[in-house]
Amino acid sequence: MLRRVLAPLHPDGIKFVLAAVIASVLLFVVSRPAGSVAVVVTLWIIYFFRDPWRVTPAREGVLISPADGIVTSVDAAPPPPELDMGDTEMARIGIFLSLFDVHVNRAPIGGRVLALRYAKGRFLDASRAEASLHNERMAIRVSPPAGPEIAFVQVAGLVARRIVCDLREGQRIATGQRIGIIRFGSRVDVYCPPPYVTMVVAGQRMIGGETVIADRFAREPVRQGVAH
Repeated sequence: MLRRVLAPLHPDGIKFVLAAVIASVLLFVVSRPAGSVAVVVTLWIIYFFRDPWRVTPAREGVLISPADGIVTSVDAAPPPPELDMGDTEMARIGIFLSLFDVHVNRAPIGGRVLALRYAKGRFLDASRAEASLHNERMAIRVSPPAGPEIAFVQVAGLVARRIVCDLREGQRIATGQRIGIIRFGSRVDVYCPPPYVTMVVAGQRMIGGETVIADRFAREPVRQGVAH
């Protein structure tokens, strides 16, 4: 029951929380109003680095959302060139993480990590499509037990300046497994080759590690959505 109410803190956030606590104590000595503001900032940092429990669907053939956030685009694009997966376009799902979303990233599918490629870049607004090409990013290529290889990319944003990826090449990962974190606003793209059919629409909210975003065995047309 407690795990439904209190989310653990991601290890990457511990040093930030400790620094904020120390700063709050020191500011309280100097100025109570400044100390009060620092306490609010500390609470927000704890909130930002939360790492809630998730229940991941275990059915074969599905891709799971790698992040909390809003789907900003479902379009077609070639996978990142640094992953050497060719230049044929495939369905790409872009998920934008605001400052208030959980920023812990998860694997959209299980398998063996074939490649990790970090690319320096700019820090454009991560909600913009061009951020996928021009922003700092970590591209990941995974070979699942069955079906085509999958690419997904952690993309830094306007405020985000640090991508943390805990994976290593050759490692085997499980669907929904925590793979890292992006600090302070970002984007994650998932490239879905045929025969995957996308199951989400732009504007839809994702729950990382839980929401099904594509299905390799689906036989339905691309979904449409209506905002209410």
